[in-house]
Amino acid sequence: MAAALMAGGLPVRASAASSPGSSFGPIRQVDAGALNIGYVELGPKSAPAVLLFHGWPYDIHAFAEVAPLLVAAGYRVIVPHLRGFGSTVFRSAQTARNAQQAALAADGLALMDALGIRQAIVAGFDWGARTADIMAVLWPERCKALVSVSGYLIGSQAANARPLPPQAELQWWYQYYFATERGKAGYAANTKAFNRLIWELASPQWKFDAETYDRSAGSFVNPDHVAIVIHNYRWRLGLAEGDPQYDAVEARLAAAPHVTIPAITMEGDANGAPHPDPAQYRAKFTGPYEHRLIAGGIGHNLPQEAPSAFAKAVVDAGRLAG
Repeated sequence: MAAALMAGGLPVRASAASSPGSSFGPIRQVDAGALNIGYVELGPKSAPAVLLFHGWPYDIHAFAEVAPLLVAAGYRVIVPHLRGFGSTVFRSAQTARNAQQAALAADGLALMDALGIRQAIVAGFDWGARTADIMAVLWPERCKALVSVSGYLIGSQAANARPLPPQAELQWWYQYYFATERGKAGYAANTKAFNRLIWELASPQWKFDAETYDRSAGSFVNPDHVAIVIHNYRWRLGLAEGDPQYDAVEARLAAAPHVTIPAITMEGDANGAPHPDPAQYRAKFTGPYEHRLIAGGIGHNLPQEAPSAFAKAVVDAGRLAG
């Protein structure tokens, strides 16, 4: 598989099966900005770097099978836990538990700086895709190429205030649940069961087993997890304040800036989570660009459900960048 990946001959279609025994090995820790970030690193430090960002409610194990494929293709791979997940913690008890989009992207840049990475391919899904998108538009000189599941996910509070058609609103039920104190308490009391439900709804054809889910569910046992998740969704709806230091950045992001670096966007053919139609964001990508629909009952967690297809997209994005 690795040889085919490096040769560019690996088929895009991939199995939805996931190996529950896949593991990265030891988690490393590094101080980066406001956080002490837990991350996994594979491959030689001299190799071109790839940063892989997970979403909610997932963790670094979404890339457990992607990472070795990329190492075999000649990359240094870094997979961090987002703030509020796994072993990533705030360095100060006084720091606000803020999860607005600009803060998550700043975490990615801070990690690159802490690890001495000048430039990297950035890739992700869900929250991680939004993080990678934002890094690509704010710091294009630091991002060699982009792979984004569900495409262009940069938003704004003003855009999120506009009502959607009823069926689309229904898909966002958990966002409105989290807007209430009952939802915050319910998520805190039932985090593991709640997140498993999201996995099932977002990837309705993915037959993951208990071991696979439990491996990621351990990352939700983080002192800031509930606060981060709740703030993320409340901030989107304008129900929670952001950090003033990001006001200028958020104003820039609200203008929906173009992605100018080489990019590949992806979508699973059975994604049960809210996601835009590719035609809606095509014009946002003005550099070398390709969109891929991954067949085979692939849901929202595309890297874990179709690891070979995701790894191939990263390698191909690197080739687009030259």
